[in-house]
Amino acid sequence: MPTRPLRLVVFDATQQRRPPALLGTSWRVGSGLYRALGRVDASYGARSFADMFSWLAEVGGDRLIGEVQFWGHGKWGRILIDREALDRSSLRPTHPHHQGLLRLKARLAPSALLWFRTCETLGALAGQRFAVELADFTGARIAGHTYIIGFFQSGLHCLAPGARPNWSPWEGLGSGSPEAPRRALTSRLGAPGTITCLTSKPPSSW
Repeated sequence: MPTRPLRLVVFDATQQRRPPALLGTSWRVGSGLYRALGRVDASYGARSFADMFSWLAEVGGDRLIGEVQFWGHGKWGRILIDREALDRSSLRPTHPHHQGLLRLKARLAPSALLWFRTCETLGALAGQRFAVELADFTGARIAGHTYIIGFFQSGLHCLAPGARPNWSPWEGLGSGSPEAPRRALTSRLGAPGTITCLTSKPPSSW
């Protein structure tokens, strides 16, 4: 019988030494709760993207990876560990993140999911471009949010390789424009694509 692909959570471990430290604690405790409930197979607090990619390359031996959720901070078109960003420039062959992305790509199962549970990463034009290019590079489905997220997590969208965004680049914007965003809106009930932090999988219709 084939082995089920791994489901993983990576969170920004550096947040526990920066305010608000409680946020970093919530990521650590929440990932432990997800493990206890059987929603993920393993979790890891990364202190850099190099650290994250090293763990993703080794966890579970030779098992394929079916899902990676990243819990941390984000901005339009990027995710963050401390002040280090992963964005479209990370896909360039000369970028320090490129080899790590290639190692992750080699471990991904067909139809794998990379879900960025971070603020506004898929918002504005920068977020749409990030989703498109990362999906095409990795061959994975990309999920993320267009709003500032907390307990409520609004603006959740998924994009398959070869597809193009079906959400507005204005979604989640409080000020600025899709070309030059300045402020994102906070998640709320009634906003498009709203789930909570307790939701472990994107609805299939999204």
